[in-house]
Amino acid sequence: MAATFNTLINGDKPVLVDFFATWCGPCKTLAPILEDVKQRVGDKATIIKIDIDKSPEAANKFQVQAVPTMILFKQGKIVWRQPGVVSSNQIQDAIEKIL
Repeated sequence: MAATFNTLINGDKPVLVDFFATWCGPCKTLAPILEDVKQRVGDKATIIKIDIDKSPEAANKFQVQAVPTMILFKQGKIVWRQPGVVSSNQIQDAIEKIL
């Protein structure tokens, strides 16, 4: 998974990573919002989910202290970071700013 993840976030296409946990209530609230964003942006951006309990090293690497935390990467750089639940419009705006 590590090689694939690094390849993905270092690509030209923006990648939104949702750091979540199965026990997290707000994470469950965010799931349908991300589905909505995925429908809207289509293949202009990639959206992936990382369970912090299954991948604690990824959470540590990006200093994720609370879930959900979304981090948007473009060519390996963090271009947007948002803890908590936000609207699909806010997420879509963040993605479209870097397209």
